[in-house]
Amino acid sequence: MGPIWRGGDNNEDELLASCYRSSLQLAVDNGLKTIAFPSISTGAYKFPIKRAAKIAIKEIYDFLCQNDSLTQVIMVCFDEMTQKAYEEALE
Repeated sequence: MGPIWRGGDNNEDELLASCYRSSLQLAVDNGLKTIAFPSISTGAYKFPIKRAAKIAIKEIYDFLCQNDSLTQVIMVCFDEMTQKAYEEALE
């Protein structure tokens, strides 16, 4: 479960980053080669999408640079606005 957005002064960025890191590590620990993520915390928990996308992409990139066990990480974007935020974060 990702963090609830409370304005940005309650360690939300680190909590979200930790969520991705933990999930990626669990995937590796369980011998998975592929993992798919939704845009964690950006729905009901109101985390700003652009901010969340930057955190997600950074954490995934950093993890993959240190660990080559995963062969595919998929971001599932439920609408065009979310997809655009992730595409911009990849640039």
